[in-house]
Amino acid sequence: MIIAHTDPARFKDASNVHGGAGTIRIMSLLEKPTFQTPWLFIHRAVLLPGSGIGHHAHDTCEEMFTILDNAACFTHNGNTAEVRGAAMVPCRKGESHGIYNHTSQDTQFMNFCVLSPGGSYDCRDFNDNLINAKPGSIEEVPVRWVDRRLLTYTDQPAHQGRGRIGIRGLWTHEDFKTTWGFIHHLLISPRCSIGYHRHETIEECYMVLAGRGRVTVDDETRCIGVGDAVLNRLGGAHGVYNDGHMPLELLNMAVCLEKGKFDAVDLGDDLAERRVKVLDGEVTEPLG
Repeated sequence: MIIAHTDPARFKDASNVHGGAGTIRIMSLLEKPTFQTPWLFIHRAVLLPGSGIGHHAHDTCEEMFTILDNAACFTHNGNTAEVRGAAMVPCRKGESHGIYNHTSQDTQFMNFCVLSPGGSYDCRDFNDNLINAKPGSIEEVPVRWVDRRLLTYTDQPAHQGRGRIGIRGLWTHEDFKTTWGFIHHLLISPRCSIGYHRHETIEECYMVLAGRGRVTVDDETRCIGVGDAVLNRLGGAHGVYNDGHMPLELLNMAVCLEKGKFDAVDLGDDLAERRVKVLDGEVTEPLG
């Protein structure tokens, strides 16, 4: 099972990223050799006050800038707006972008990147740290908020799971030029689940935003908590069960082998009876 933990001890300083201001704190959760699709990386970062990522663009890959809390000024194709978290802004091929923390507090941040099939990473820096970019209308930036109030709840079991789940599709494959499949915001109520299932053509990642639960991947069950990223590779069986007392909040992201091609096989297990794997006599616990 591949679970990447957000670990403050692993954060490193990165100064003037793409010509940006100051120094950010950053760590890698997952990188290209781990993925089977054109996914390139998943990074976790802290934008310190007065720091950011400079104005730049990519022609062969697409990113998803994600503000988890607080706020930052986001620049997209020359338009700048203050974006308050939690929120996601896509940076599609050829679109210029950058971010600057104009506040007096840290801003928790993530970046997800997907390559064009067969492509490699590229970048054009514009030598602009965005310190002087003046915020305008939020309508000029393609932002979508990760907001529980916008979820739609259904009692229809997800992949033959159980119980009540809130869901909102933030982005679909039609929003991208690469093989991004979708990004969903999910809220799993206590004692509810996404049932055990598998995909042959898409690779998914569960990113835990709040709460605790347990994930089962290829018949191995582990605890997960805030800051954990669970990679579900091609053909691998997977699902999530909330065994806690609070809602389990996730981002579920998918990248396809081929643009717009999806599949799913449900395996008829709501995971309620699964038990957490024990290592050396102790139950494994998330670091986040």
